[in-house]
Amino acid sequence: MSLLKSAYFTNATIVHPDFFYISGFAGIPHIEYYYGFLCFVYALTVVVNTFVLFMIYTDHCLHSPKYIAVFNLALSDLCGSTAVIPQMIDTFLLKSHLIPFDACLTNMFFVFLFISMQSFTLTVLSYDRYVAICFPLRYNEIVTSKSILMITATLWIFSGMATLIAVSFINTLSFCKSTVVNSYFCDHGPMHCLACNDNFPSEVIHWVHPIMTLWLPGLFIIGTYICIGRALSKIAEATERLKAMKTCTSHLILVSVFYLPICITYAMCEFIEQNVRIINMSLATILPPVLNPIIYSLKTEEFTETIKKFYRRKKIHRRLFQ
Repeated sequence: MSLLKSAYFTNATIVHPDFFYISGFAGIPHIEYYYGFLCFVYALTVVVNTFVLFMIYTDHCLHSPKYIAVFNLALSDLCGSTAVIPQMIDTFLLKSHLIPFDACLTNMFFVFLFISMQSFTLTVLSYDRYVAICFPLRYNEIVTSKSILMITATLWIFSGMATLIAVSFINTLSFCKSTVVNSYFCDHGPMHCLACNDNFPSEVIHWVHPIMTLWLPGLFIIGTYICIGRALSKIAEATERLKAMKTCTSHLILVSVFYLPICITYAMCEFIEQNVRIINMSLATILPPVLNPIIYSLKTEEFTETIKKFYRRKKIHRRLFQ
């Protein structure tokens, strides 16, 4: 079967390959141990995020604006890992490097959609902390379940449309030369560089999309914490200041774990070696989803109380039916 097939778009010939070849890592010894690590991380990600989703869904005490955002973060984490890790295992561990053209675009869409939503949800959580500390008396008035649901729905729609536009422009490119994608998935940057026709729109999207989904949300979070820092400096009692700071610590850790590796790698992608770039990006993609529920959800007092109540009910239920 020929690796190339022709399609027609606005009276111009567009050449699409039947398959792309995901190259991944090159010449790293014992790389199979890394793939084994991916399997472990994915299994743990599924367990902890599913548990968080289940507990928030079943306990009405957690049906608050903050935990709507936490539920959304767990959902995007779970879906994001599912879009990345199984495909990596199939591609590299099972040696299935070829991926059909349509499946490749689908993979690109979902990976970027869920990464965007992880970024936006961290932004929503920073907004929650900003209002709680800077406007504590108006928190329940400003941050309501309805407002958070509306913000979350808007962000899903925006992320979906932005990602769909990026993928649609990839679909208009001709790939008549190399079909080797130098990444660990169908990555937008390495793919649009393979085009042999005008890829200027995709080049623009390659820079604009990260700005909209990573850099601007990151700057918004920095801005909220500058305001939070000013508000905390005005609190006279040290114990009250420390208590308020503790509510932000977990979120700041999540922000650092997510934004620092991925933003640094994006900024320096042209200056670092391929294997280093792929390892950094893959770790930046797969580690936050497993760390987020452990750092942010499972350690909070409300969530701990919910877990205790859940197991007490289970214990009583077992005793009644013994």
